This record gives sequence, structure tokens and C-alpha cells, in this order.
Amino acid sequence: MMNASLLPSTTDTWQVGDVTLQSRFLLGSAGYPSPQVLREAIAAAATQVVTVGLKRILAATGDNGFIAAIRQALTETGARLLPNTAGCRTAREAVQLARMARELYDTSWIKLEVIGDEHTLQPDMFELHAAATELVRDGFTVFPYCTDDLVGCRRLLDAGCPLLMPWGAPIGSGQGLLNVFALRTLRERLPDTVLIIDAGIGAPSHAAQALELGFDAVLLNSAVAHAREPVAMARAFRLAIEGGRIARQAGVLAPQDFAVASTPVGGEPLLLGKAMG
Repeated sequence: MMNASLLPSTTDTWQVGDVTLQSRFLLGSAGYPSPQVLREAIAAAATQVVTVGLKRILAATGDNGFIAAIRQALTETGARLLPNTAGCRTAREAVQLARMARELYDTSWIKLEVIGDEHTLQPDMFELHAAATELVRDGFTVFPYCTDDLVGCRRLLDAGCPLLMPWGAPIGSGQGLLNVFALRTLRERLPDTVLIIDAGIGAPSHAAQALELGFDAVLLNSAVAHAREPVAMARAFRLAIEGGRIARQAGVLAPQDFAVASTPVGGEPLLLGKAMG
């Protein structure tokens, strides 16, 4: 039997408004090879939040069972649906889509995406702020997909967003955490804010690094959906995220610019053979 101390702590939780979450792995639902694989991946991830693109939902006539699979997985696992406004280019479009999602799914949660560049899919922080301000005023709990710009992130918090979702790298690129300095600065300057790395995660090691830096959770999709074995990869990410969180709590060794001997060099020499004889 596994030592209970090695298992994730049931008291190590985080909050979104009045909702308490234990899993720090938010999973996307696009691009899976089949509805069954999607369902199994959601279960293997042990996620409590699953994101779904609203434009995809509204065009579900050619969905081939994926929306039904998501609904079934949410029922089986008790996970929450987080609709997102992926594909929106203006604040007005995102706000309209968010309101439609609330009517369809009876949830005030919305992952807010407003893209400003077609090549990098970088968030437009100006349109994002405008949309967030209106949606918060409208009673939404806004999960804003944003850049790692500290000042822009503070403006989103001022607008009423309860958390931030800065990118690690461009969406779907799998490059990991490209600007660790900026991400570390966000964590240090916003110590009481829930921060979730969203976009660019390609390997479980990237997710572990995010948790080691002190981020509260990660959201990813492509790295699992496009893996050779998506279900196994979902489990790998879950374990990496748990490991990164435990490492953060235990205290990760700070990097040094010079060598630091790990073995004491003073005192009397110890001959193991003689000492043990």
C-alpha cells in the first residue's frame, strides 16, 4: 500500500470565488481522436475543470459525439464546465458569446479569450480588458487568457477578474515557459492572486516547472489531445503537476552561480570500511 504521505493532500486546495478545487490540472477538450479517448483522458487527468470552445459547441452538428462525450464525462467525474470564447477577435464578440454560454449551460464561469494577432494568437490586452470589465459587471466569473505583462494583468484584476491565466508560450506551440523571468515576476508581485499557466505547455516537465514556480494550476489541451497515447499522457501530466506542487511546498533548491559542495570538507576523514568494521 502506498504511504499516505506520498498522496496529494486533500487539504491543499485553491479557490475560485466560493468554489473549492483540489485538482490543479484544467483540461481542454478539442482535437482528441475519438469521444471515448476524450472521456478516458478526462478521467485519467482527474481534472475538476474541462474547457470547451463555444464556437465549436454552437457548430456541433458535425461534432460526431464529442459534445455528448464531454457531458457524460462531466457527469461521471463531477468536473465543472468552463466555456471559452476561443476564436473571438473583439470584446463585443466575446461578450456576446459569453452571454450565450450562460444561457445554454447555466454557468457564470467563462474563459475569456480575445486574440489580437493571427500569427502568434497573442491575447489583445486592450480588448480583453474591455470585455472583462463588461462581463464582471454582468455577473460573470472571468478567467482571462492574457499575456505575462504585469501592468496589463493588474488592470484585469482591477476590472474584477478573480484570477489570471497568463500564457507560457503561443497556443499549441508546446514550447513551455518561454519567459520565466516575467512569470516569476507575476508570482512575486501578485502573491495573493490565483495564477494559472494557460497555453504553450508541451511536456509534463513544463507543467511541473509552472507549479514549482508557485503557479496555482495549469490549463492545457494539445499536449494531451495530440499525444500518441492521450490517456497515458493525461496521467503523466497529472502526476507531474502533483509533483511540481509538492516540490514547491517542500522548497526547491535555489540556483547558484558557483559550485556549492554537498559534502562537508572539514573535520576528520571517515573511512567507511574501518568505521563499519
